[in-house]
Amino acid sequence: MWTQLRPLLLRLHFYAGVLVAPFVLVAAVSGLLYVWTPQLEQALYADLLRVPAAEESLPLAEQVRIARAELPDARVHSVRPATTPEDSTWVLMDLARNGTGARTTVFVDPHAGEVLGVSESYGTSGALPVRTWTDLLHRELHLGGVGRLYSELAASWLGVVALGGLALWVARVRSGRTRPGRVGSGRSRSVSAHALTGTWILVGLLFLSATGLTWSQYAGANVSDLRERMAWTTPAVSTQTVSESPGVDVGPDAVLASARSAGLDGRVTVDLPADHTSPYVVTQLERSWPTRADSVAVAQDTGEVVDVVRFEDHPLMAKLSRWGVDAHMGLLFGVPNQLVLTALCGGLLWVIVLGYRMWWRRGSRPGGVRGPGRPYPRGSFPALSWPLRAAVAVVCAALGAALPVLGVSLAAFLVVDALVALVRGRLGSGGSRVR
Repeated sequence: MWTQLRPLLLRLHFYAGVLVAPFVLVAAVSGLLYVWTPQLEQALYADLLRVPAAEESLPLAEQVRIARAELPDARVHSVRPATTPEDSTWVLMDLARNGTGARTTVFVDPHAGEVLGVSESYGTSGALPVRTWTDLLHRELHLGGVGRLYSELAASWLGVVALGGLALWVARVRSGRTRPGRVGSGRSRSVSAHALTGTWILVGLLFLSATGLTWSQYAGANVSDLRERMAWTTPAVSTQTVSESPGVDVGPDAVLASARSAGLDGRVTVDLPADHTSPYVVTQLERSWPTRADSVAVAQDTGEVVDVVRFEDHPLMAKLSRWGVDAHMGLLFGVPNQLVLTALCGGLLWVIVLGYRMWWRRGSRPGGVRGPGRPYPRGSFPALSWPLRAAVAVVCAALGAALPVLGVSLAAFLVVDALVALVRGRLGSGGSRVR
C-alpha cells in the first residue's frame, strides 16, 4: 500500500510545499511579530498605561465622569479599573464613527483625576493600535475579507504538509535509505535537516494549524457550528434579570465591590448597562496560567450578584479552546510561552528555507547548472488500486468539507495540473506528427 501511496504523497508534498510555503512564511513572520507586541505596547504607550503610585484613588464613578467630559458625544461601554497603584483606568466608549469593532478608550489617572490620553483599543484583550495593526497583518494582510483567505490557506495546509512530510521521512528511515542523525552531504544533508527539524516541531505546527483555523472565515465557521451542536460553547452570565426599581443605579463602585466579594480579583472589565433595567456584567481578564475568566451579573438597582459563571464550570472543550487561543497568542504562560512560539516560528522558517533549497538542488542540470526543481511525475493517482483510490477520494472530500479553502485550492491544483498535462500532451503529439 505504501509503495502505491508514496509517489502521490511525494507529488502532493512537493507542490504544496512550493506553492503554499510563501503564505506560511508570511504567517510565521507576522505571527512572530505579534507574539512580542505586549512588551512593545508597554514601551510605546507607557504614558497612557502607567501613573505615579499613590495611596488614594478617586471613586470609579468620578473617573467615568472625567472620561465622559473628555468625549461628551460618546456612550460609555465599559470600564477597566486600575489593578495596581501604578495602573491607569480605561474607560471604553462607543463612537458612531467606529465601525470596525474598535472602541475609543480614555485613559484616566485614578489618583490625580487627569485624562492621560485617548486611543483606540480592540477586542477583549484591549489591544492598542500597534498590536491591532500587527494582528491584522497576521490575520489578513490589511486586505479585509480577501486577505483572510491567505491565513486560512496557510493554516489549512500547514498540518497536512507537516503530517505528509513525517510519513515520507518515517518511510525513508524504515527503508534504510537514510538514518536519523546521519549528516550526509549536498542535497541529502538538506533533506535530513529539513525532515528532522520538521519532526521536532511537528506537534507545535499541528497546534498552530488547529488553533489558527478557529479564527478563520470558513473552517472557523465549521468549528463554531460543531461547538454549538456538541454544547462546547463558552457559557455567559444571564442578563435577563431586570431591576425592580427602574432608573435606580448603585453605580460602578458598588458593582465592583460586589464582584470582588464574589471572588473576581485581578484585572476585570465592568460593562455598563445599556438601559435602565439591565444588570452590570463584570468579567475577569486574566489569560495567563491559571486562567481567571469568571464573570458575574450585578443588579443595577441593588448591587447584588444575580448570576455567576465560573471558569472552572466551563465545558472541557470550551476550556481547551480558551487555552489554545491564549497559547497561540503567547499569553497563556507569559514570556516562556513567547519564547516557545519564537523557537517554533524560527524552526518553521528554517524548514521552509531548506525546502526551497532542496527544490533548487533537485533542479541540477549537466555541467553544474542549477534551476527550479522538476516536479515529481504525474500518474500516481491512476496507478493506485481501486480501494486506495476510493479511500484517497473520501479523505480528500472530508478534508475539503471541513477545511473549504484547502479543498478549493486542492481542486484548483488538480484542474491546472490536468490542463498542463493535456496541453503538453497535444504539443508532444503534434511534434511527433511534424517529425
